[in-house]
Amino acid sequence: MMYSDPSPISFPGLGIEVDPPTGITLPGTSFEIKFYALIIVVGILLAVFYAVRRSREFGLTSDDIFNLVLIGLPCAIIGARLYYVIFEWDRFFGPEANWYDFLNIRKGGLAIYGGVIGAALAIILFCLCSKKRRAKLLPCFDITGLGLLIGQAVGRWGNFFNREAHGGASDSFLRMGIVENGTQIFVHPTFLYESIWNLAGLILLHFLSKKRRFDGQVFLYYLAWYGLGRAWIEGLRTDSLWWGSFRVSQVLAAASCLIAVGILLYVLLVKRPDPQTMLVNRISAQADMPETSEE
Repeated sequence: MMYSDPSPISFPGLGIEVDPPTGITLPGTSFEIKFYALIIVVGILLAVFYAVRRSREFGLTSDDIFNLVLIGLPCAIIGARLYYVIFEWDRFFGPEANWYDFLNIRKGGLAIYGGVIGAALAIILFCLCSKKRRAKLLPCFDITGLGLLIGQAVGRWGNFFNREAHGGASDSFLRMGIVENGTQIFVHPTFLYESIWNLAGLILLHFLSKKRRFDGQVFLYYLAWYGLGRAWIEGLRTDSLWWGSFRVSQVLAAASCLIAVGILLYVLLVKRPDPQTMLVNRISAQADMPETSEE
């Protein structure tokens, strides 16, 4: 992610022009708290609130959600940073680079897909290390997918305050005017596209999740929906991470979308799962069983 100059941001087609600061400077200090960080925190809190409210519908408890956050969030941050550093290796470990700069995330450099991978690995290890939690693995992924859509929809607005993660030149009615290198340019507001896409996905998956037929279905929906949108949006961006001649996140998005759709079709059309095998329904069935008493 490359920051643009702090300057007015305009949307000529919408008749909007604003000049937001990039953060808040603490009184009596030069330390600035970036709005990017604050917005991400808001997104996380909203995701946790939503997950807690719906946890019982997936056979989970509020404690399960808090455990996921405590374990998954640090791993997501580490994964997001490692993903970015790996594909920007020369920037951090090149001949003239200071290797310790890879620790400074205040200068930018977090990749969403790296965060998803880091969180997924943490959830897998957390659930599989205990027999009692193994049955919760796929429901945990389901609720995580919904939470990710909330966090990503809100978190993308941090890119707005940083004047970053935008696309190439555009003359559409949604074009965004920013200043780069002293020159005003009009670009695709890809952060806005992705935020709207994720919000639409959240609304859709919120209702689809109520009619799911197997554990893990909602997370597959997430991979398919987010992958489809990201594969298109990534092609518009000017700050993509590259692997040779390929945009890494675009390839990963397209691949995850196709794989998720393939698994969904196979499970729904071939295996035809019984909804009663879902964790929440098994818990409900056990609760409804009459207790036997010894005479």
